[in-house]
Formats: sequence, C-alpha cells, structure tokens
Amino acid sequence: MRKKTWLSWSSGKDSAWALHVLRQSDEYETTGLFTTVNSAFGRVAMHAVRVELLRQQAQAVGLPLYLVEIPYPCSDEQYAAVMADFVTRAGSEGVRCMAFGDLFLLDVRRYREERMQGTGIEAVFPLWGKPTRELLAEMLAGGLRACLTCVDPRVLPAEFAGRELTAEMLYSLPSSIDPCGENGEFHTFVFDGPMFTRPLDIEMGEVVTRDGFVFADCWLREPKGST
Repeated sequence: MRKKTWLSWSSGKDSAWALHVLRQSDEYETTGLFTTVNSAFGRVAMHAVRVELLRQQAQAVGLPLYLVEIPYPCSDEQYAAVMADFVTRAGSEGVRCMAFGDLFLLDVRRYREERMQGTGIEAVFPLWGKPTRELLAEMLAGGLRACLTCVDPRVLPAEFAGRELTAEMLYSLPSSIDPCGENGEFHTFVFDGPMFTRPLDIEMGEVVTRDGFVFADCWLREPKGST
C-alpha cells in the first residue's frame, strides 16, 4: 500500500515538479497540498502569490489545498508552533509522509526532518540531489511553464521579475545564480505543466520593491466577454 503523502506546495516550479515525480512513484500517494500563507496579505510567503491563484493551481492538479496561516512578521518560534499544529492535524488524518521540493540545502532538509521526528510522519524529498541545471532543463522540456514572481536584486537584475522562465532565460542567467534559484535568487509561479489538467490563463501586473526584494504581481486573465 502506498503511503499517504501531503506535499508542501509553494506555488513554484520545484514543488510542482516534485508532484510530477511523486505521481510516478509506487511508494507514495499524494492526496493533498499544503502552503504557508501570510495572513496579513493573503499571499504565499516569499512567492507573494495571491491565495486565489493557489486555489486555481490546486484545482488544476486535482488535489485539496490546506492553507497554513502565519502572522506577519513571523518569528521562528511562531512558525514552528503553527507548523507543529499542522503536522499533528496531518497525522490525525492518516498522513504518513510530507514531501518537499528542496534540492540541496542541507540545513533546510535537516530542519524539516527534525520537525518530523516523533510525529510518525516521514519527510521525503523527491528531487533531492539532482543537478539543478539539468533538472530545470528537464522541467522545461517536460512542458512546465512558470513566471518569476520574486527576485533578489542583490544577485539578479530586477528586470527578471515578471518574466517567463524559459530555456533562453536559463542560459542568460549570471553564472553565480543557481539555475533553480535554490539559494533564494528568485521564486516562481507555475501556470502549466504535466501535473496540470488545464493551464491557468494569467497575466502579469505591477512590479514593486518591498523588504529588499522585487515582486511581480500576477492574476487570472478576465475571460473574453466578461464585464
């Protein structure tokens, strides 16, 4: 019997591709997504994606979405307490694994594994250790489409915010940038891919600088003929 698994869903490419990989596994059965959301703004932490877009993604991949609300600002202690409550809830619903799209940051992996200790829930990392340039090329070749919603202007020019992630962009990134942005250089929003039953018709909006990062807003395009 496959293990009931909930996936940490950031709205970006790594969590989306993790879902794609998990669905090909004989060991895990992904039955839900969970996302930490900034309760003050109704957006995904760091990615700054609107909650309504999150819900549309969940519908497009055919899975229930569990929102984990965190305050703003949020201390490490507050975050840990909120997540501990959520892990307890997951365990009570029969979840045996929580999956994450992390790629190579050992401190992040250890943090997640430590939080799972003694809970009866295993932390799993379906993309762990894959070379990130090859991984991103695999994602793009597999039909994944995403736009950059957050850029760290200290390491990547601000004009990258709002652009679609493409093979051409991959080869135009500065050599100091991890191709998957694993060090926080950028964050993405996925609007199509093999894990989706339908693409999301989005358009990019205002680009703003806040808390030292550049954010590009996006929303669903209005259907033709709507008023």
